[in-house]
Amino acid sequence: MPCFEVFMLQKLLSYTRRCVEDYDMIHAGDRIAVGVSGGKDSLSALRALAALSHFYPESFTLEAVTIDMGFPGADFTAIADYCAALGVRHTLVPTRLKELIFDVRQEKNPCSLCANMRRGALHKAALSLSCRKVALGHHWDDAVETLLLSQFYEGRISCFRPVTYLDRMDITLIRPMLYVPEPLLRSFARREVLPVLPPLCPKDGHSKRSEVKSLLQTLRRENPGLPERL
Repeated sequence: MPCFEVFMLQKLLSYTRRCVEDYDMIHAGDRIAVGVSGGKDSLSALRALAALSHFYPESFTLEAVTIDMGFPGADFTAIADYCAALGVRHTLVPTRLKELIFDVRQEKNPCSLCANMRRGALHKAALSLSCRKVALGHHWDDAVETLLLSQFYEGRISCFRPVTYLDRMDITLIRPMLYVPEPLLRSFARREVLPVLPPLCPKDGHSKRSEVKSLLQTLRRENPGLPERL
């Protein structure tokens, strides 16, 4: 691996390990299902955790899980090949979520329902693989955007937590990428040539989160340091 790519991976690992240690996310013997959608965030999370597993003092095992929404033309071969190259078993879970959400229910604002149903399918798959922890690829910018979304559209101050225990399923969600800024992930995905899949969802780029992301970029340009203060 060229020197700059090594530097990028080390930087990603630095953020990831600090977050894992700050929130006591991983313990010896953990089996962790990594939700791999095919986007840059989840693939970077898988790469970072796979690298971390080689030297972290608490030994843990990874499983990669992809939820197939059922969109026509979806091809996860490159994802499976990448997981194999990392030495991580990949499980593809076929669903009819696209049909249910977009064809049957014809949801005009499907994002929340879609996220909940995908998460449910991921949790079920994790349990079938004997994984009691699920790693998600949410990063630092996601947290800031979620904070603004909750204030703008729900009238409350709220955000997801670094570690969340779901007692009904006996699963713990961890977000080890929470310290990682999105620009670093974009650069890492490009330099590492991650097999990022093209977006298939018709709402991609047209959601409330996309609007908040665009607003945040404008605010960042006009008010340097504002996202950090948020």
